[in-house]
Amino acid sequence: KSSVQTIGEEQIRNPYTELLVLNGHQDIVRFLVQIDDCRFASAGDDGIIFIWNAQTGEKLFELHGHTHKITAITPFSSSDASEEKIHLILTASADRTVIVWDCTSGRQVQKVSCFHSTVKCLTVLQRLDVWLSGGSDLCVWNRKLDLLCKTSHLTDADCYSLGNFPLTVWQHRLGELVIFRLIVSNDESESWNLLEVKRLVDHQDNILSLVSVNDFTFVTGSHVGELIVWDALDWTKQASECNFWDSSVHPDVQPEIKLSQSSNETSVQHLTSDEECVFAAVGKGIYVYNLQMKRVIACQRTAHDSSVLHIEKLPNTQLISCSEDGSVRIWELREKQQLPAELAPTGFFNMWGFGRANKQANQAAKKMQENTPMYILDLVGDLIGHSSAVQMFLYFGELGLATCSADHLVILWKDGERESRLRSLTLFQKLAQNGDL
Repeated sequence: KSSVQTIGEEQIRNPYTELLVLNGHQDIVRFLVQIDDCRFASAGDDGIIFIWNAQTGEKLFELHGHTHKITAITPFSSSDASEEKIHLILTASADRTVIVWDCTSGRQVQKVSCFHSTVKCLTVLQRLDVWLSGGSDLCVWNRKLDLLCKTSHLTDADCYSLGNFPLTVWQHRLGELVIFRLIVSNDESESWNLLEVKRLVDHQDNILSLVSVNDFTFVTGSHVGELIVWDALDWTKQASECNFWDSSVHPDVQPEIKLSQSSNETSVQHLTSDEECVFAAVGKGIYVYNLQMKRVIACQRTAHDSSVLHIEKLPNTQLISCSEDGSVRIWELREKQQLPAELAPTGFFNMWGFGRANKQANQAAKKMQENTPMYILDLVGDLIGHSSAVQMFLYFGELGLATCSADHLVILWKDGERESRLRSLTLFQKLAQNGDL
């Protein structure tokens, strides 16, 4: 019997009771990127980019230019306040090219074809009005697509910007974080340079995810379930968590009986943060790590039937996750109501301690338990619509939720009550115009 939580057909707290299926892709849809408040782009293994209206589901443009699958996509809007804002997107492909697209006209603006290997990631540094491409090389480009500087000899690397601080690169096969500082000369030549600042080798295996919490802190997760909190000023390790799957560390969760622990079930696939907590997708589970307490305060060890691929914290107390099992689930993070007589779990001390020392440990643990609020993740919605792995999603507030999947579909999930009100309003307006009201 599956230990995954289930929810009935009556999902009172789930607003997404309507869906729009957006057809067009011919292969796995891996990426969704928001362009503005009501437009987004989708891309995947068919090499085609679609631009959609998030309100109506209308297909605005179909962008052809790549000959292989898309490997990265990012928005790159103009930052000049004096002119009308221009919305661009950058796409990288396994055909070793990067293309700049105009989202208003749907036209190809420019194309770069000088890469020696596939570009695996794209990062925009909006403040400097430049963008970076990462793979076996890390390259810095300006808006005109001039190569400003580069560094080589990386191993299938991803690049990430850390706020106002230096960017970081992580090398998948080495489990290594390489910190670079982007330097711009003050003379008229405006020469650029990438200076390696630090190499962090604390992870024991491949780094799979990274999230920037604020200008002073970022967090990384690895294939073997390590989560490390870093100081972005001096690059030291502030805290770490590496026992996500250990029931003795999280005794309030019912343990599963397993013969062995697969590394896929402990890998940190995705991280997100609201500055107070880090939300981690670990194997099939979801974990909430409080940065101030430096510990996990809530978890669902089997949130899905398969690995969780993407997780996001909404502006309210809700959390959304999607999985390889084809499901999208909505969770409510709420404080756990504890009984006065509830005993605090004592973990290690309970196993080995006895006598007076153990009694003192029990009292200390109980006191800590009383002063520390515990939280639970309550399943409030289950969105069933995709027939294969849901790769990621975008949250558009009152416009709803967009999801993409290996079933070649993009689905827009809508608030059924809101959509019904809008349709009624439109109908009354038409009747009033025709004098039939």
